[in-house]
Amino acid sequence: MSLPDEKTGNDIEIVKQLNQSHQDIVKEISKVIIGQQQVIDELLISLLARGHCLLIGVPGLAKTLLISTLAKVLDLKFNRIQFTPDLMPSDITGTEVIEDDKTTGHKTFKYVKGPVFANIVLADEINRTPPKTQSALLQAMQEHEVSAAGTTYKLDEPFFVLATQNPIEQEGTYPLPEAQLDRFMFNIWVNYPAKDEEEQIVHSTTSAYSPDLKTILNAGDIIRLQDLVRRVPIADNVVSFAVKLVRHTRPKNEDSPKFVREWINWGAGPRASQYLVLGAKTRAVLDGRPTPDIEDIKIMAKPVLRHRLVTNFNAEAEGVSTTDVIEKILDELNK
Repeated sequence: MSLPDEKTGNDIEIVKQLNQSHQDIVKEISKVIIGQQQVIDELLISLLARGHCLLIGVPGLAKTLLISTLAKVLDLKFNRIQFTPDLMPSDITGTEVIEDDKTTGHKTFKYVKGPVFANIVLADEINRTPPKTQSALLQAMQEHEVSAAGTTYKLDEPFFVLATQNPIEQEGTYPLPEAQLDRFMFNIWVNYPAKDEEEQIVHSTTSAYSPDLKTILNAGDIIRLQDLVRRVPIADNVVSFAVKLVRHTRPKNEDSPKFVREWINWGAGPRASQYLVLGAKTRAVLDGRPTPDIEDIKIMAKPVLRHRLVTNFNAEAEGVSTTDVIEKILDELNK
């Protein structure tokens, strides 16, 4: 199934078809993945908004399987990088090797591309590797290009990075600094499945069942949809709400609630406002709506903001998380 481009179909028609494609994508993924509807939607929103995702979840929740299944349904090249303490930047970006030219007898350097040259890259346990290696991937995320031996290589589009972290084992890890966390559009929590979902998972994974996945969209469709998201109109009051929400997370902002000044050291920056608006636009078109509303901004608040707030000792002592602070800010703005 391929979407019309803007020359053959107007944006409203493309939005309608995208809504149907969204349902088809979820239907195909559900052949392999039981439940996790919210995670799937947030992954799609981030992909179409040209963002990247940080997935937090314990091992065994099918994070890798979900992402590889998404890549198959969207006909995108998928690579997985297992981050370890001895991983080098060249293991991600690629390296030059000496090659013999049999016709001339001379030796030449040839650049061998690393696993970052894919449409969807899974950085498994990104906090297991030192900052130097983390930075190699984060530069590629920001610039969509890799520099090696004085030459710049463009990455394939669309380019989408999903990094995972295990929230339990923190010994021997290198936590991502706030500046690097800010490059991820979403922080997605992958939770345990419900009881009935877990029973379905056990039934399907211990049987001879082998799903036949259909391709719903391709790379060209994704790029056109990413452009479409940027063209989606948004009302001024919705943008104002997004900016107001983000400014309320900053303890030095005079309009911030008292609890923010008590619990937060640093609030979210302007990139959070941008991602709130892009996420709201994408969520609207996936639902088949031509423009987002304030409710879309509210739904995007947690995945966009929870990794951008830095709590202080008071919050830790009282057991207050960034998610708790976001919920209280939303309640404050609803008054």
